[in-house]
Amino acid sequence: MATTTETGPAFALERAEDVSALESPPVTAPEPGRSIRSFYRIENDRLMACGPEGAEVIVYNSPTIDDEADLQELYNIDFHTLQSSLDPDELARLEFEPDHAAIILKRPKSFCADDNFLLKLTSTGVFIYEDHLVIVMSDDAPVFEGRVPFHVQSIQDVILRLLYQATLHFEGHLKAINMLSDSLERRIITSMDNKYLLNMFALEKSLVYIVNSIGSNGALLEKMKTAAEKLGFDREQTGILEDLIIENQQCYRRAEIYTQVIGGLMDARAAIVSHNLNQLIKKFTIWTIAIMLANLVIGFFSMNVALPLPMETQMWPFWFITLLALASVGFVFWLWRVKKW
Repeated sequence: MATTTETGPAFALERAEDVSALESPPVTAPEPGRSIRSFYRIENDRLMACGPEGAEVIVYNSPTIDDEADLQELYNIDFHTLQSSLDPDELARLEFEPDHAAIILKRPKSFCADDNFLLKLTSTGVFIYEDHLVIVMSDDAPVFEGRVPFHVQSIQDVILRLLYQATLHFEGHLKAINMLSDSLERRIITSMDNKYLLNMFALEKSLVYIVNSIGSNGALLEKMKTAAEKLGFDREQTGILEDLIIENQQCYRRAEIYTQVIGGLMDARAAIVSHNLNQLIKKFTIWTIAIMLANLVIGFFSMNVALPLPMETQMWPFWFITLLALASVGFVFWLWRVKKW
């Protein structure tokens, strides 16, 4: 499953990932102007990292302009289709070319601190040839991670693995959104700041994009099922594809539920923040009135006029005035409790 890292003043999402027996060597961030190329071959029912010679799966992470030119020249990939695989706003789809088939699928991006609770999405291009597979990704995320409940024996199994991982990644993001929503709700109840409310809005926006992407992947899976024979899927692989369709539908329904819950309660959460602020203003107003009454008493007895009190030889007028000022403050707070302001 994909990694999800959280940010914010008091939040952190832990990585939940199964590491399979494969797997690819560690992927490091590319240097500016350079991409990452990975090569794999299928051996003993799993993918093994290898060199360019004899590679059955070629992965391009963060391709440069030169890489894009190579992809168009060496693999006869259409420019528009190649750009679609790098466009985060592109919808998932399946296209057939004379010498290959092109799949554009949607997947979530790994969350980073700069995203501020906005879970972003991206596209991945999968280009299927007779004896090899080319994968193009716009970021440097690991292409193969986690375990799958089937053996990888052909490039068709690799395609199913990518689709399965994308669905698991979406499910992981939905779980993260649910946990973040619960945490934000607990803070909104006592908060008078809009910060947590804005974070909730970011989650709601993320859910809208996630629902759209899961639905787009669902349409892609249905089209792949129709064209299973043309894509080289056998009966067992078609059965796995049908299971993926069901899994994607369940993920889609869960995302819709989360969207309705978070969206339906946004007005209530905004009202809670406004109510908390109003309560604070009311308390400050009562304190101000109490202090003003005490100042009124002190100011009245401080006027430069003759008062019917011995001012020079006795101390009790001082204490009398002080107690009268405190009594005025106590009277205000007594009214506060009796009237339940």
